[in-house]
Amino acid sequence: MNKVILVTGGCQGLGLEICREMAKRQWCTAIADINAEIGPKIVKSLAQLGADAFFIQVDLGTEDGPAQMVTAALNRFGRIDVLVNCAAYATAEAFTQMTAQAWARTLSVNVQGVALAMTAVAEPMKRQKGGRIINITSPASRMALPNHTAYAASKAAVDSITRAGAVALAPHNIQVNSVAPGMMDTPLQMKTEQIFAQLEGCEDLERFRAQRTARIPAGRRVECAEVAEAVVWLASDAPPYIVAERLNVSGGLDRD
Repeated sequence: MNKVILVTGGCQGLGLEICREMAKRQWCTAIADINAEIGPKIVKSLAQLGADAFFIQVDLGTEDGPAQMVTAALNRFGRIDVLVNCAAYATAEAFTQMTAQAWARTLSVNVQGVALAMTAVAEPMKRQKGGRIINITSPASRMALPNHTAYAASKAAVDSITRAGAVALAPHNIQVNSVAPGMMDTPLQMKTEQIFAQLEGCEDLERFRAQRTARIPAGRRVECAEVAEAVVWLASDAPPYIVAERLNVSGGLDRD
């Protein structure tokens, strides 16, 4: 049987690109996303690439969502070889105007959802004597971002969860690592930058985006396909002795 990958946030942006790349490699692909409308369309497009694809509608910010997602994937494919935690919620608020609602949603999806998905998939991976977990983090986790504090804090938590999970699961031949993409022109990124521009009083969005791009040492934004290549490598070809690593695909934006 072909190997199985479960990708959260698989209906758009980086998550979708990861699903496409794994589908091309004939991996069975479980796409988990909150967007029930577009999910079946993604399944159809992946099937055209030759993959056995399956959509799971889930809200990862709920208490039971992550476990239900893993159970659904197991019921369909019988195993999960790789989990990619790509789904994320991002809000932009001025530091002095932050709201409890924004913090609650950000932490429930980006932190609790990631941690509980890892917990849910750990036992079946132990039974099958191995697996890989890849968490999508961000350079934001190491930056001071007054208008993006909740998101940055949530990604710092993802870094911590990745390290803890890597140590807990390495004895069971489960490799836990993370990937930190740079600026990608995903729908989430575009929406967030519009809010950033408004908060900073900039009416020229393209000029604002150009100024942000100029901060990247590589001189350009990264394509989703480039980041997906890194995830695919960790999922399939990376040596199993790579554990608890953070792979920066940020063009030098994350210099550590």
